[in-house]
Amino acid sequence: MTGVLTVSETKIEDLPLLHRGKVRDVYAVGENLLLLAATDRLSAFDCILPTPIEHKGAVLTALSEFWFARLSNITENHLITADFDQMPESVRRSEMLRNRSMLVKRTKVFPVECVVRGYLEGSGWKDYQATGKICGHELPPNLQQCERLPQPIFTPSTKAAAGHDENITEAQFAAIVGTEAAEHLRSTALRIYEEAARYALSRGIIIADTKFEFGTDEDGKIILIDEVLTPDSSRFWAADTYAPGKAQPSFDKQFVREYLETLDWNKQPPAPELPANIARATTERYLKAYELLTGKTLLAEQ
Repeated sequence: MTGVLTVSETKIEDLPLLHRGKVRDVYAVGENLLLLAATDRLSAFDCILPTPIEHKGAVLTALSEFWFARLSNITENHLITADFDQMPESVRRSEMLRNRSMLVKRTKVFPVECVVRGYLEGSGWKDYQATGKICGHELPPNLQQCERLPQPIFTPSTKAAAGHDENITEAQFAAIVGTEAAEHLRSTALRIYEEAARYALSRGIIIADTKFEFGTDEDGKIILIDEVLTPDSSRFWAADTYAPGKAQPSFDKQFVREYLETLDWNKQPPAPELPANIARATTERYLKAYELLTGKTLLAEQ
């Protein structure tokens, strides 16, 4: 992939834009399909940063495609194709969308994040320090930061349109989505995490935690949607340097968060620009995660 420019915002004149999210631009393709275009935008602390991360959208798209295929034995998903040359002509007229777009089924989205944690970090670590629990799960005392949990736990959260997602208990989760759907989402999310975590560990990556999204298709079937097991939705740590009791070097955007924490910034818009070396190092981490997990080199493929 040579001469690639970063893409901070997409535009397709022939398709209606339904939503411009923190990272993805979502277009309607007829009544039953959507086009998810992954930009190079990066959000941290719920703010979109002004500095795009080169190749980020391509990594998110290619890695999601990889995982959707690998996990299809557990659950169906919304992906129809990520092959740009198989997209509708209205999409193919915009070359900037190549390598960063997925044509997917339109679904009715559950308004929750299905978070699974295998290790103690992030908001889970903060909750544990304050209460000894995460989302109602009582945990053993005296666990260290980033310590592996006795078993993975399901810790759902709200899905905020703006501002911060909030951790909720499984009872609150069931009240939102219904008891039957809640059990299906919980068990499916845990199965996906456990299988993915085993595979990733064999490739040298610890998946500390991750979040999934689900929706129902036109037949009422619950399927996996959005992105899956990417550096945007997961914490990826290097297995060979893992050592609990401190923050871990990561292959995800935690690297950017840690840089931003060193600044005198109140975590409100507008977010600060990233220095070139921080942006470049973030690109390298995203590309390395893809390479380790898939055994392929993204830039050589595209």
